[in-house]
Amino acid sequence: MKTHIFSLVFFLFSVAQGLNPKCETQDQDSNLQVLHIYSPCSPFRPSKPLSWEEDVLQTQAKDQARLQYLSSLVAKKSVVPIASGRQIVQSPTYIVRASIGTPPQTLLMAMDTSNDAAWIPCTGCLGCSSTVFDNAKSTTFQSLGCQAPQCKQVQNPSCDGSGNTCIFNMTYGGSTIAANLSQDTFTLANDSVSSYTFGCLQKTTGNSVPPQGLLGLGRGPLSLLSQTQDLYQSTFSYCLPNFRSANFSGSLRLGPVGQPVRIKYTPLLKNPRRPSLYFVNLIGIRVGNKVVDIPPSAIAFNPTTGGGTIIDSGTVFTRLVEPAYVAVRDEFQRRVKVANVTSLGGFDTCYTVPIVAPTITFMFTNMNVTLPQDNLLIHSTAGSITCLAMASAPDNVNSVLNVIANMQQQNHRIIFDVPNSRLGVARELCT
Repeated sequence: MKTHIFSLVFFLFSVAQGLNPKCETQDQDSNLQVLHIYSPCSPFRPSKPLSWEEDVLQTQAKDQARLQYLSSLVAKKSVVPIASGRQIVQSPTYIVRASIGTPPQTLLMAMDTSNDAAWIPCTGCLGCSSTVFDNAKSTTFQSLGCQAPQCKQVQNPSCDGSGNTCIFNMTYGGSTIAANLSQDTFTLANDSVSSYTFGCLQKTTGNSVPPQGLLGLGRGPLSLLSQTQDLYQSTFSYCLPNFRSANFSGSLRLGPVGQPVRIKYTPLLKNPRRPSLYFVNLIGIRVGNKVVDIPPSAIAFNPTTGGGTIIDSGTVFTRLVEPAYVAVRDEFQRRVKVANVTSLGGFDTCYTVPIVAPTITFMFTNMNVTLPQDNLLIHSTAGSITCLAMASAPDNVNSVLNVIANMQQQNHRIIFDVPNSRLGVARELCT
């Protein structure tokens, strides 16, 4: 089996409308074109660039919505329906390019490790974007009937009038969604997956639905891993580049071939309330050379309450439950030794003078991950403000969940080895 690599595009505050054909190049083997959100060839460049402060505040707002979503999963739901992640991916963080149907139609799909099923906007969808999958033009497209086993894997399934199509309607956030459960050929790089099950969106209302599709990389029955077990053996890794990288390239590598050999692993844990989420056992946090004092119950894995720590690709800034965050923040401020500490939105540890920051180490079972300054600090464009890029869980979320987010994962190869129930992390320059 060859190495399967997909390009990723990072973008915070935009929507996907398709690629600029003048800038497209031919994909080679399993490598797809990589675009920076603000590059001349990026279709996602904002028409009016936001200020740095506006960028930060908008990202925090989206992160807060995602935290609410993730907390609701572990608190209430055991089965996550197709398209449940729309509110929290209004501006997806990373996207991959996939071709769907016969002949293939290329779409940009949000990559999400905390969701399972794929969904895409289809022709005739009311409220969807102008970039849709024209299922009528695909000779391999089919709708799934209500007797299909996959119909039992979505929430509140129902039948159309003829009984030939499994449909579902749901409300999430400020949106309602109607979709048909469908199958077609998905082509990822040079690999074709026939009869891939996904949600074909028919109607959306509200402002929580992004215009492009979603590719779920969770562990549930309708995820990419579950539907391609023979091809990719439920193994993948990604490397996310530094925000300030000029090229801003990253990679998603599917399958066990080509993964790093020298890498440390920590066990993956499974919460029966939400078996798709990638839980790991966080046992402590070190600031500089000091292990900070965190009540064990604040970070303990608890399947009953949903408590614990997950690795998530869709949240930008790491969120810790309050006792853990306060302990980290206080020791960080003590070591920086700058009296004038200011705030910016949800960040309460910001400075207007240059600082020397200590490292922060996440201590997992059998594995420590030490983060340098690039993974810890965000700087204003002019360099006049520097903030610790972590925060406490939002006040309006009764959250027991710690989320290790994608800024803290940058320039690391993160390996999800599901058959062996382990997650690996190694430093890697992703650009």
